[in-house]
Amino acid sequence: QVQLVESGGGLVQPGGSLRLSCAASGSIWSINSMDWYRQAPGKQRELVAASRSGGRANYADSVKGRFTISRDNARNTVYLQMNSLKPEDTAVYYCNAEVKLNKWSQYSTFWGQGTQVTVSS
Repeated sequence: QVQLVESGGGLVQPGGSLRLSCAASGSIWSINSMDWYRQAPGKQRELVAASRSGGRANYADSVKGRFTISRDNARNTVYLQMNSLKPEDTAVYYCNAEVKLNKWSQYSTFWGQGTQVTVSS
């Protein structure tokens, strides 16, 4: 199967920056999308940033201009650069990928275990 491993979370002061990474490994034929979601306590999981083919990216309105998603296709890795962090960005951040396991299969969705981001003074 496929494993997604996130890293880079932690505690940061308001206005600070963090860079999250998510590496996919395992039985991978191809990856369609690699996205970042987050879930704050008591709230639903929400899409933060999505990477699409051709270098296109979509962002939640709350993070536009502050977060940047990027992919290294050779390493099956997606990054989330988070600048000007706010307390409301505090959440567990999850990586999500649509992966084809072989040339005959459909794309399946996989999730990472999540990494905690806490923005606090």
